Amino acid sequence: MGKAIEHIALERGHQISGRISNANASDLLPALKDSDLAIEFTRPESAIAHLQICAIEKIPVVCGTTGWLKEWDSIKHNILENEGALVYSSNFSVGVQLFFSINKKLAEWMAKHPNYHCSIKEIHHIHKLDAPSGTAISLANDILQVHPSYKDWQLENSFSDHLLPIQSIRENEVVGTHFVKYQSEIDEIEIKHEAFTRTGFAKGAVLAAEWVLDKKGVYTMLDVLDLNAI
Repeated sequence: MGKAIEHIALERGHQISGRISNANASDLLPALKDSDLAIEFTRPESAIAHLQICAIEKIPVVCGTTGWLKEWDSIKHNILENEGALVYSSNFSVGVQLFFSINKKLAEWMAKHPNYHCSIKEIHHIHKLDAPSGTAISLANDILQVHPSYKDWQLENSFSDHLLPIQSIRENEVVGTHFVKYQSEIDEIEIKHEAFTRTGFAKGAVLAAEWVLDKKGVYTMLDVLDLNAI
C-alpha cells in the first residue's frame, strides 16, 4: 500500500518527505517536521503510537490501518484536544464507500422483512493479519445500526439469533472481495464488491489527504465523498 500511495501522490504532484517503516521508526518525528500531512498504513500495534504522535505534532493524518479501534475513543480525544485532523476508514476505495452506502440502505429496507437472514463473507490474500477484515466489520456495524434483528456480529458461518455472521477466507493473493447476502426460504439477495488492484485504495487515501489538509476534526471517507446525506 505504501508504494501504491507514493506512486499516486507523486503522480498528482505531491512530494514525499519521509518513508517510515519498522526499520527506521525513529525517523518519524524528523519526517513530520518537514511534512504537511501523514498517511498511515502500517500495523495495528504501530498505528496507535503514530496517530498519537501526529496529534501532538498537529499533523493531519489519513489512516487506513485496521485492528486498533479498541483505542478509538482515546485517539479521537487526542486529535480533537490538540486541534488536529484525522480521516480514518477501514477502506479508502471510492467503490467500497459507495458499497457501504448501498449496504446501509439495503439493510434499512430488509429490516422490514425479518424472514431474510443476513450474512457477510470476505475473502483476502493469505498475508492479511486481521480477521474479519475492517471493511467487513464496517459493513456489519452499518447493518447493526439500522436492522433491529441483529444485536452484534460474530466470526463464523452460521445463523444465530440476533448475531450477524461474518465468514473470513484467506486465499492466494486475493486483493479483497466482500459479499452481503440476505437469504430466505424462497430466494436470496446479494451485493458484492471486488477489488482488482490496490490502486483504488491508494487513490482514495490521497484524495482524503488532499481534502483534509486545511481542516480540523475527525472524519471518514463519507465526509470526503459527501456521502453522509445518502
